[in-house]
Amino acid sequence: MTTMLDREPAAADGSADDPTPVIRLTDVRKIYGSGSMHVTAVDGVSLRIDPGEYVSITGPSGSGKSTLMHIIGCLDVLSSGRYELSGEDVSVLDEVELAQIRNRRIGFVFQQFNLLPHLSAWRNVELGLIYAGVPRADRKRRAIEALAKVGLADRIGHKPGELSGGQQQRVAVARALVGDPTLLLADEPTGNLDSKSTEDALGLLDELHAQGRTIVLITHEHDVARRSGRTIAVRDGRITADEVLR
Repeated sequence: MTTMLDREPAAADGSADDPTPVIRLTDVRKIYGSGSMHVTAVDGVSLRIDPGEYVSITGPSGSGKSTLMHIIGCLDVLSSGRYELSGEDVSVLDEVELAQIRNRRIGFVFQQFNLLPHLSAWRNVELGLIYAGVPRADRKRRAIEALAKVGLADRIGHKPGELSGGQQQRVAVARALVGDPTLLLADEPTGNLDSKSTEDALGLLDELHAQGRTIVLITHEHDVARRSGRTIAVRDGRITADEVLR
Protein backbone atom coordinates (compact mmCIF):
# COMPACT_ATOMS: atom_id res chain seq x y z
CA MET A 1 0.00 0.00 0.00
CA THR A 2 1.30 3.44 -0.97
CA THR A 3 -0.03 6.61 0.65
CA MET A 4 0.61 10.23 -0.20
CA LEU A 5 2.35 10.57 3.18
CA ASP A 6 5.21 8.48 1.80
CA ARG A 7 6.34 11.46 -0.24
CA GLU A 8 9.08 13.81 0.84
CA PRO A 9 8.02 16.91 2.85
CA ALA A 10 7.11 19.97 0.82
CA ALA A 11 10.01 22.17 -0.18
CA ALA A 12 10.61 25.09 2.18
CA ASP A 13 10.37 27.56 -0.70
CA GLY A 14 6.93 26.28 -1.69
CA SER A 15 8.17 25.31 -5.15
CA ALA A 16 5.76 23.92 -7.71
CA ASP A 17 7.66 20.59 -7.64
CA ASP A 18 6.09 19.83 -4.26
CA PRO A 19 3.14 22.16 -3.69
CA THR A 20 1.53 22.91 -0.36
CA PRO A 21 -1.13 20.23 0.24
CA VAL A 22 -4.75 21.30 0.17
CA ILE A 23 -5.32 18.89 3.07
CA ARG A 24 -2.79 17.63 5.60
CA LEU A 25 -4.06 15.70 8.60
CA THR A 26 -1.51 14.62 11.20
CA ASP A 27 -2.48 12.00 13.82
CA VAL A 28 -6.05 13.30 13.96
CA ARG A 29 -8.49 11.88 16.52
CA LYS A 30 -12.13 12.59 17.21
CA ILE A 31 -13.57 11.24 20.45
CA TYR A 32 -17.20 11.63 21.49
CA GLY A 33 -18.15 11.40 25.17
CA SER A 34 -15.80 11.38 28.14
CA GLY A 35 -14.30 9.10 30.75
CA SER A 36 -15.24 5.44 30.35
CA MET A 37 -18.19 6.38 28.13
CA HIS A 38 -16.58 7.44 24.89
CA VAL A 39 -16.41 6.51 21.22
CA THR A 40 -13.34 7.09 19.08
CA ALA A 41 -14.80 7.92 15.67
CA VAL A 42 -11.48 8.90 14.05
CA ASP A 43 -8.41 7.20 15.45
CA GLY A 44 -4.98 8.62 14.55
CA VAL A 45 -5.57 9.47 10.89
CA SER A 46 -2.74 11.06 8.91
CA LEU A 47 -3.50 12.08 5.34
CA ARG A 48 -2.21 14.32 2.57
CA ILE A 49 -4.21 15.50 -0.47
CA ASP A 50 -2.50 17.71 -3.02
CA PRO A 51 -3.96 20.39 -5.32
CA GLY A 52 -5.89 18.96 -8.25
CA GLU A 53 -6.39 15.50 -6.75
CA TYR A 54 -9.72 13.67 -7.02
CA VAL A 55 -9.97 11.43 -3.96
CA SER A 56 -12.77 9.19 -2.72
CA ILE A 57 -13.12 8.16 0.92
CA THR A 58 -15.05 4.93 1.40
CA GLY A 59 -16.15 2.70 4.23
CA PRO A 60 -19.17 0.95 5.71
CA SER A 61 -21.68 2.60 8.00
CA GLY A 62 -20.02 3.47 11.30
CA SER A 63 -16.51 3.37 9.83
CA GLY A 64 -15.76 7.00 10.67
CA LYS A 65 -15.82 8.31 7.11
CA SER A 66 -18.63 10.80 7.84
CA THR A 67 -16.82 12.13 10.91
CA LEU A 68 -13.66 12.45 8.84
CA MET A 69 -15.64 14.37 6.24
CA HIS A 70 -16.97 16.71 8.93
CA ILE A 71 -13.42 17.38 10.12
CA ILE A 72 -12.12 18.00 6.58
CA GLY A 73 -15.08 20.30 5.92
CA CYS A 74 -14.49 22.25 9.16
CA LEU A 75 -17.97 21.21 10.29
CA ASP A 76 -16.56 19.59 13.42
CA VAL A 77 -13.46 20.12 15.54
CA LEU A 78 -10.91 17.40 16.20
CA SER A 79 -10.06 16.12 19.67
CA SER A 80 -6.32 15.97 19.02
CA GLY A 81 -3.84 16.18 16.17
CA ARG A 82 -3.43 18.83 13.50
CA TYR A 83 -5.37 19.81 10.37
CA GLU A 84 -3.81 22.17 7.82
CA LEU A 85 -5.94 23.49 4.97
CA SER A 86 -3.74 24.95 2.23
CA GLY A 87 -0.98 25.40 4.81
CA GLU A 88 -3.13 27.07 7.50
CA ASP A 89 -3.61 25.26 10.80
CA VAL A 90 -7.40 25.28 11.09
CA SER A 91 -7.42 22.94 14.10
CA VAL A 92 -6.80 25.94 16.37
CA LEU A 93 -9.63 28.12 15.03
CA ASP A 94 -12.85 28.91 16.88
CA GLU A 95 -16.38 28.38 15.51
CA VAL A 96 -16.64 31.83 13.94
CA GLU A 97 -13.30 31.45 12.19
CA LEU A 98 -14.22 27.96 11.00
CA ALA A 99 -17.46 29.32 9.53
CA GLN A 100 -15.44 31.87 7.57
CA ILE A 101 -13.14 29.10 6.30
CA ARG A 102 -16.15 27.04 5.18
CA ASN A 103 -17.66 30.00 3.36
CA ARG A 104 -14.47 31.07 1.58
CA ARG A 105 -12.53 27.88 0.91
CA ILE A 106 -14.83 24.85 0.85
CA GLY A 107 -17.68 24.07 -1.52
CA PHE A 108 -20.15 21.44 -0.27
CA VAL A 109 -22.32 19.08 -2.30
CA PHE A 110 -24.63 16.87 -0.23
CA GLN A 111 -26.82 13.84 -0.87
CA GLN A 112 -29.83 15.99 -0.10
CA PHE A 113 -29.61 18.84 -2.57
CA ASN A 114 -30.65 21.37 0.12
CA LEU A 115 -32.15 23.71 -2.46
CA LEU A 116 -34.82 26.18 -1.36
CA PRO A 117 -37.94 25.21 -3.34
CA HIS A 118 -39.34 28.73 -3.67
CA LEU A 119 -36.16 30.18 -5.19
CA SER A 120 -34.98 29.97 -8.79
CA ALA A 121 -31.77 28.16 -9.70
CA TRP A 122 -29.67 31.31 -9.80
CA ARG A 123 -31.05 32.58 -6.49
CA ASN A 124 -30.20 29.25 -4.85
CA VAL A 125 -26.67 29.53 -6.22
CA GLU A 126 -26.16 33.09 -4.99
CA LEU A 127 -26.94 32.27 -1.34
CA GLY A 128 -23.33 31.64 -0.32
CA LEU A 129 -22.32 34.93 -1.89
CA ILE A 130 -24.92 36.77 0.20
CA TYR A 131 -23.31 35.39 3.37
CA ALA A 132 -19.91 36.46 2.00
CA GLY A 133 -21.12 40.05 1.53
CA VAL A 134 -20.77 40.10 -2.27
CA PRO A 135 -22.70 43.03 -3.88
CA ARG A 136 -26.06 42.13 -5.46
CA ALA A 137 -25.08 42.76 -9.11
CA ASP A 138 -21.93 40.66 -8.75
CA ARG A 139 -23.90 37.88 -7.06
CA LYS A 140 -26.30 37.45 -9.96
CA ARG A 141 -23.55 37.57 -12.58
CA ARG A 142 -21.43 35.01 -10.77
CA ALA A 143 -24.43 32.75 -10.08
CA ILE A 144 -25.39 32.73 -13.76
CA GLU A 145 -21.79 32.06 -14.78
CA ALA A 146 -21.59 29.14 -12.34
CA LEU A 147 -24.80 27.64 -13.72
CA ALA A 148 -23.47 28.00 -17.25
CA LYS A 149 -20.32 26.11 -16.25
CA VAL A 150 -22.41 23.13 -15.14
CA GLY A 151 -24.54 23.18 -18.28
CA LEU A 152 -27.63 24.94 -16.96
CA ALA A 153 -27.45 28.29 -18.75
CA ASP A 154 -30.99 27.69 -20.02
CA ARG A 155 -32.40 26.80 -16.58
CA ILE A 156 -31.35 29.77 -14.46
CA GLY A 157 -34.94 30.88 -13.78
CA HIS A 158 -36.32 27.41 -13.02
CA LYS A 159 -37.24 26.40 -9.48
CA PRO A 160 -36.04 23.04 -8.09
CA GLY A 161 -39.45 21.41 -8.64
CA GLU A 162 -39.15 22.20 -12.34
CA LEU A 163 -35.79 20.41 -12.66
CA SER A 164 -34.81 16.74 -12.82
CA GLY A 165 -32.81 15.14 -10.02
CA GLY A 166 -29.62 15.40 -12.06
CA GLN A 167 -30.28 19.05 -12.84
CA GLN A 168 -30.94 19.80 -9.18
CA GLN A 169 -27.60 18.22 -8.32
CA ARG A 170 -25.94 20.42 -10.94
CA VAL A 171 -27.50 23.48 -9.27
CA ALA A 172 -26.06 22.25 -5.97
CA VAL A 173 -22.64 21.88 -7.60
CA ALA A 174 -22.88 25.37 -9.08
CA ARG A 175 -23.71 26.72 -5.63
CA ALA A 176 -20.65 24.94 -4.23
CA LEU A 177 -18.40 26.38 -6.95
CA VAL A 178 -19.68 29.96 -7.12
CA GLY A 179 -17.28 31.16 -4.41
CA ASP A 180 -14.30 29.57 -6.21
CA PRO A 181 -13.38 27.33 -3.26
CA THR A 182 -10.03 25.66 -2.69
CA LEU A 183 -11.76 22.33 -2.07
CA LEU A 184 -14.95 20.70 -3.38
CA LEU A 185 -16.32 18.27 -0.79
CA ALA A 186 -19.05 15.92 -2.05
CA ASP A 187 -20.89 13.77 0.52
CA GLU A 188 -22.74 10.85 -1.13
CA PRO A 189 -23.70 13.14 -4.05
CA THR A 190 -25.31 10.30 -6.05
CA GLY A 191 -27.25 8.76 -3.16
CA ASN A 192 -30.63 10.15 -4.27
CA LEU A 193 -30.13 9.83 -8.03
CA ASP A 194 -31.22 7.22 -10.56
CA SER A 195 -28.60 5.56 -12.76
CA LYS A 196 -28.83 8.14 -15.56
CA SER A 197 -28.61 11.10 -13.20
CA THR A 198 -25.76 9.39 -11.30
CA GLU A 199 -23.74 9.11 -14.50
CA ASP A 200 -24.54 12.74 -15.27
CA ALA A 201 -23.34 13.89 -11.82
CA LEU A 202 -20.17 11.79 -11.97
CA GLY A 203 -19.45 13.08 -15.46
CA LEU A 204 -19.66 16.62 -14.10
CA LEU A 205 -17.18 15.78 -11.32
CA ASP A 206 -14.87 14.30 -13.98
CA GLU A 207 -15.05 17.58 -15.89
CA LEU A 208 -14.33 19.65 -12.79
CA HIS A 209 -11.35 17.45 -11.96
CA ALA A 210 -10.05 17.86 -15.52
CA GLN A 211 -10.24 21.63 -14.97
CA GLY A 212 -7.93 21.29 -11.96
CA ARG A 213 -10.41 21.23 -9.09
CA THR A 214 -9.46 19.44 -5.88
CA ILE A 215 -12.30 17.07 -5.05
CA VAL A 216 -12.93 14.83 -2.05
CA LEU A 217 -15.84 12.44 -2.55
CA ILE A 218 -17.42 10.53 0.36
CA THR A 219 -19.23 7.40 -0.79
CA HIS A 220 -20.08 3.84 0.21
CA GLU A 221 -20.54 2.82 -3.44
CA HIS A 222 -17.53 0.99 -4.86
CA ASP A 223 -18.27 1.87 -8.50
CA VAL A 224 -18.62 5.55 -7.65
CA ALA A 225 -15.35 5.54 -5.70
CA ARG A 226 -13.49 3.99 -8.64
CA ARG A 227 -14.30 7.07 -10.75
CA SER A 228 -11.81 9.08 -8.70
CA GLY A 229 -8.05 9.02 -9.10
CA ARG A 230 -7.37 7.72 -5.59
CA THR A 231 -9.42 5.75 -3.07
CA ILE A 232 -8.99 5.79 0.70
CA ALA A 233 -10.72 3.07 2.72
CA VAL A 234 -11.71 3.76 6.34
CA ARG A 235 -12.72 1.22 8.97
CA ASP A 236 -13.01 1.62 12.75
CA GLY A 237 -11.82 5.22 12.43
CA ARG A 238 -8.56 4.31 10.72
CA ILE A 239 -7.28 4.33 7.16
CA THR A 240 -6.95 0.71 6.06
CA ALA A 241 -6.04 1.27 2.40
CA ASP A 242 -4.89 4.16 0.22
CA GLU A 243 -4.75 3.30 -3.47
CA VAL A 244 -3.77 5.51 -6.40
CA LEU A 245 -5.85 4.45 -9.38
CA ARG A 246 -4.36 6.68 -12.08
